[in-house]
Amino acid sequence: MDVQGLKVIVIDDSSTIRRIAETLLAKAGCDVATASSGFDSLAKIVDIKSDVIFIDIMMPRLDGYQTCALIKNSTDYKTTPVIMLTSKDGLFDEAKGRIKGTDDYFTKPYGIAELLDALERYVEKQV
Repeated sequence: MDVQGLKVIVIDDSSTIRRIAETLLAKAGCDVATASSGFDSLAKIVDIKSDVIFIDIMMPRLDGYQTCALIKNSTDYKTTPVIMLTSKDGLFDEAKGRIKGTDDYFTKPYGIAELLDALERYVEKQV
């Protein structure tokens, strides 16, 4: 599947992680936006109407769990795939993410293959 033109938002408080994910996804042809916190991402999610959202758990102001819950409780965005990208690799953390509505859960470090596989999997479901 071609990921050209997919609208993706990467939400992470680490500028390095945001930049790496943005570069990898942009090279694959995605239209990528970034946000440094869950709070900062809310307006961007509405403006961009993302096809897929990648989000970190540990962030200031509004963490990934809270942001995911807000997205999934919205009638307009509840079907938008939310994929957590995090260094928290415990079973409890993944379960909590699933309870909040996350569609998938990747632990850092991750590579372009994982990101593209996720895009293909979730965008095919939406078509």
